[in-house]
Amino acid sequence: MAAPQSFLWTRRIVLTLLACFVLLPVYVMVSSSLKPLQDVSGKFQWIPSTLTVQPYFDIWKTVPLAKYFVNSLIVASSATVLSVTIAVFSAYAVSRYRFRGKRVFTVTVLSTQMFPGILFLLPLFLIFVNIGSSTGVALYGSRGGLILTYLTFSLPFSIWMLIGYFDSIPRDLDEAALVDGCGPVGALFRVVVPAAVPGIVAVSVYSFMTAWGEVLFASVMTNDATRTLSVGLQGYATQNDVYWNQVMAASLVVSIPIVVGFLLLQRYLVAGLTAGAVK
Repeated sequence: MAAPQSFLWTRRIVLTLLACFVLLPVYVMVSSSLKPLQDVSGKFQWIPSTLTVQPYFDIWKTVPLAKYFVNSLIVASSATVLSVTIAVFSAYAVSRYRFRGKRVFTVTVLSTQMFPGILFLLPLFLIFVNIGSSTGVALYGSRGGLILTYLTFSLPFSIWMLIGYFDSIPRDLDEAALVDGCGPVGALFRVVVPAAVPGIVAVSVYSFMTAWGEVLFASVMTNDATRTLSVGLQGYATQNDVYWNQVMAASLVVSIPIVVGFLLLQRYLVAGLTAGAVK
């Protein structure tokens, strides 16, 4: 049965409005990044009178954007690898074994997502400072401290997501691997992990995006040497002026890794989220 014309036109109008709502800010960013500073500082023009790519060269000189990019890449990648590795082992144990406190563990892991991140800012700051003063291990102002900070937020969600995904994988696969001579760890890496690639990819993308764009903890837990992109973009605002064209250009440049990664892993991401969200 064909859909009525009224429904089709309503759908087209709604989708068009949603597309305009999403693409309009992108157009403003792109057009502003291609304008000279004097054009951006004045009244906004929908059609630029002068186009230039100079802001895309100046963004690397106004602030040390390359250093911030490397810091963000190291922190986000390390936090993602650690989060996924720990989450795989934890979720597999919860999904496949029965132990005392299993219910409490899963509820506790999920309940940590209820609290706002700013609630942990001061405690983590004091913990890192005290550890540094008592042991000499510099966590405050270091990449390692920021990695541990992001791990505390991405790990609970990663474990919860992978528990749901591992539960959807038949236990017969594990038993077949055990019969063939694999141990529990061998069954995990030879059978379960290959079958759980979409879920692992979804968790990896979530962990990376969480660390890549985080601002609150990065603004407090870093210094000039370990500053990340999300905080480093503030350097385009000086006491005398704000380089809006460079801000827009830098924002587009730092978004490239996330956009490219999402497009390449989109089918795994959708499959992982839908399977891991239903138990």
